[in-house]
Amino acid sequence: MQDYRALRIHRKGDDQFHVAVENLASDTLPQGDILVRIRYSDLNYKDALAAVGNPGVSRHFPHTPGIDAAGEVVSDVTGQYRPGDRVLISGYDFGMNSPGGLAQYCRVPLQWVCPCPPQLELNDAMIFGTAGLTAAMCLDKLARVQHRAISDTRLLVSGASGGVGSLAVAIAAKLGYQVIAMSGKAGAADSLRELGAQEVISSADWLTANKKALLKPQWHCAIDTLGGDALFNIVKATEREGAVAACGLAAGGSFAATVYPFILRGIALLGVDSAEQANDYKRKLWLHLATDLKPKSLRNLSQEISLEQVPEVLAQMRAGTSRGRYLVRID
Repeated sequence: MQDYRALRIHRKGDDQFHVAVENLASDTLPQGDILVRIRYSDLNYKDALAAVGNPGVSRHFPHTPGIDAAGEVVSDVTGQYRPGDRVLISGYDFGMNSPGGLAQYCRVPLQWVCPCPPQLELNDAMIFGTAGLTAAMCLDKLARVQHRAISDTRLLVSGASGGVGSLAVAIAAKLGYQVIAMSGKAGAADSLRELGAQEVISSADWLTANKKALLKPQWHCAIDTLGGDALFNIVKATEREGAVAACGLAAGGSFAATVYPFILRGIALLGVDSAEQANDYKRKLWLHLATDLKPKSLRNLSQEISLEQVPEVLAQMRAGTSRGRYLVRID
């Protein structure tokens, strides 16, 4: 293996960080079972936070971010994979306190690696990435507690213009849900309807805590990427025996709550964490994303960018001006 290119985050001061593409020596890669030649990665909000030194994402600098990667095996000391096998890596400590996928190579433990389903191209896998796994997991959890026919189920997706949200809209629409997309982005309605949303509403009226114990029921279940007071407002507006899958905190990490929606309407609040799920479960999710959950509009959900363009897009993500998914072409 020769030297390789990677996006690197350097700490320049207590609150100053520099992000740029650099050439690195091969011996800078960590120890691990499998060496992978990365072809594609993607961008997630965790990567945007890593670029400004968020300690909840990474504490070690210089750092190579990127919580997802798709590529081919170069070598595997365990013998589970052969050179050239197509593989996917997402979650666990990848791109957090370990070097991630925004590089030409990575070396990782065996248990972090999933085979790429034959029905899925590497670039399509990274349009999904962690965002797609999260959306699929939300729908899986909702299906376990909801017993209505999908075609009769009104499903809200908050933060619908973001990475997880846009994929959730497209996947849920393909499955036959009556999708209501909630977005704070001006001009997003047409694109969300193209993804399959039957109705688009503004998030503006949902971000501040409503003092009422319950709100008029408006949907049977929901996928929430916002968190904050928006999450509990959504819970209060959910139909009796409904459920809300919570997977994000774009609007905040805490909210004011009461027990009323839970004891008067039987609402279920379901937490979703894709990073630490068992490898076997992730393999099943990838197979579903490659087949029955794959929307025809998948490639319309992303913008392809180069490694050199990543710093600018990460800044847009932190400013709230990004939209949809960003597919990073490593070469």
